[in-house]
Amino acid sequence: MTNRKIELFLRFLKLGFFTIGGGYAMVPLIEREVVDDSHWMERNEYYDAILLAQSVPGAVAVNAALVVGIRLEGVVGGAVSALAVILPSFATILAIAVSFPSFHSVPVVEAVFRGIGAVVVALIVAAGVRLARERPTVFTSVLAASGFAALSFLRVSPFLLVLVFVVIGVFGTCIQKRHGPRHHTGGPCASE
Repeated sequence: MTNRKIELFLRFLKLGFFTIGGGYAMVPLIEREVVDDSHWMERNEYYDAILLAQSVPGAVAVNAALVVGIRLEGVVGGAVSALAVILPSFATILAIAVSFPSFHSVPVVEAVFRGIGAVVVALIVAAGVRLARERPTVFTSVLAASGFAALSFLRVSPFLLVLVFVVIGVFGTCIQKRHGPRHHTGGPCASE
């Protein structure tokens, strides 16, 4: 294994140990590791990788580790990164499952979980704000606000919402490119 594959493993293992709250909470932390600290990816390239990770089925954290790893070190890099980010969660869940019946009603444990819950919300909001700042358009802002409303108040299925927004995003982008300053000549928006 190359040095960068080993470093990928160690960085994603650290992320797996110290990130609580799932994939969306990990987005800003992965960004810090692969963009700010290691300079392995440009910020826009990282955001594209996160968008891809969110577009396919599965846990966002694992998908993000896989996409980043593949981008940096091929299929082996993807496997190394995904395994590293999964290992701490697997070990923790296994330990909790074995000992949960004996400590789940302890007041200190309940207080710890309440505190962790607050941090998770903050990390997810921070990830959303960061992604919104990177691609600030009226179109994406309206989509984000309507998606939030649909999920929060109308209780629309997230799966259905993703499908609808993919279609809206493709058509909206096609319309923007056709009527924008430069005519788009290829891809799904091609008129030929």
